[in-house]
Amino acid sequence: MVPDPAMQDWCSIVGGNVRRLRQSRRMTQEELAFEAQIDLTYVGGIERGRRNPSLLVMARIARALSVPLTKLFAES
Repeated sequence: MVPDPAMQDWCSIVGGNVRRLRQSRRMTQEELAFEAQIDLTYVGGIERGRRNPSLLVMARIARALSVPLTKLFAES
């Protein structure tokens, strides 16, 4: 089954934002996973746009990155 293109775009935007913000804070994926209390492989999947994280997971990531949740959804 082909994923909905709109959902794929959303996942790519969020994933790109998570990666950019994480790297700007000089955090590894492992550090982000630990701070956000999520699995390391899940962080990688989010950053590649292959995972569709829940709002709770997004809030944990935003907190770990010290950014407002809305920053993860912003289109660059």
